[in-house]
Amino acid sequence: MQTKKILSDIEKAIRELIKIAKPEEKSIFILGGSTSEIQGEKIGSATDVDLGDQIIKRIKIILAESDLYLAVQGCEHINRSLVIEKELQKEYNFKQVNVVPHRAAGGAFATAAFKEFKDPVTVENMEADLGIDIGDALIGMHLKNIAVPVRLSIKEIGAAHLTAATTRLKLVGGARAKYLKSENSK
Repeated sequence: MQTKKILSDIEKAIRELIKIAKPEEKSIFILGGSTSEIQGEKIGSATDVDLGDQIIKRIKIILAESDLYLAVQGCEHINRSLVIEKELQKEYNFKQVNVVPHRAAGGAFATAAFKEFKDPVTVENMEADLGIDIGDALIGMHLKNIAVPVRLSIKEIGAAHLTAATTRLKLVGGARAKYLKSENSK
């Protein structure tokens, strides 16, 4: 796989999702994925920490432009806990857990995030506003209650299937209820 194309495709996908979803500043963007899947291998079988590091560095730059928080989901071996900045953990009072992701338990993205973040912590769960899932790592468990799939022009990153989602508020009430007019009902 050509790293330059992978990074370019990820950047294009994220920028497109942000343009479609129009998240508010300080919204939480979740990343889940597998560098193994990107390389065309079975999830967890060919973890590439260097590729994960390059991807995290690129995503941090993109999200900083829109003032979005980044949450990086680890693999099943750390119960899909998330690496975030301590500032985010404190702001939302997310429950912190004690685990340090590494190549064999956490995956490349979470390992890279723990290395690259200014003050990294891991948390058990959250309700993020939008995100991408590279290789079907199942980020849905960490999205707000009403997830809305977003169809992007890019369908794969490397050999990995790409899924994107945003969220909306739950519509409550009955036939007489009225709702705010917005694209995502946010």
